[in-house]
Amino acid sequence: MKPSLLEETLEAWRDVRDGLADEVRNIPARHFDFRPTPEVRSVRELVQHILEVAMFMTGELTRTDTNLRRKPWPKLLAMYATPAYEARTKQQLIRLLRSQLKEAERRFRAAGELALYQLITRFDGEQGTKFTWLQHGIAQEMYHRGQLALYARLLGLEPALTQRIRGGA
Repeated sequence: MKPSLLEETLEAWRDVRDGLADEVRNIPARHFDFRPTPEVRSVRELVQHILEVAMFMTGELTRTDTNLRRKPWPKLLAMYATPAYEARTKQQLIRLLRSQLKEAERRFRAAGELALYQLITRFDGEQGTKFTWLQHGIAQEMYHRGQLALYARLLGLEPALTQRIRGGA
């Protein structure tokens, strides 16, 4: 039996999230307040941001009445992301990365694949499918995974993916 598009998408998200969690684990807790420049997020803030967007995305895309313009972006995030803001330690954040994805998979499966073909109003006012926005969210996590790898390099660490490729992790 061939997997569904939903299952393939969730598998891709798991792969991205597993790599992201590896990068988070790779950075020692003592460096979670590190930020390359004053105007960018710290390691902790970056992980919290990844989680807040994933929680928002899961919450909105599994609703029957999704509308990304329902409220301003910060208010939409706040509707879903309290656990991300409350997670402060490295272990709490890693645990939440795991549990949030499990909850997302459950909710997307419960909503069903057909629901992801529903058109929604995006932030720019244009129409798009929930599937497209889910792919956008996965890409966003991959983008921030790259940021964490760069942070690791700036801290004098070898990124987790590089370690894996070399066979060291």
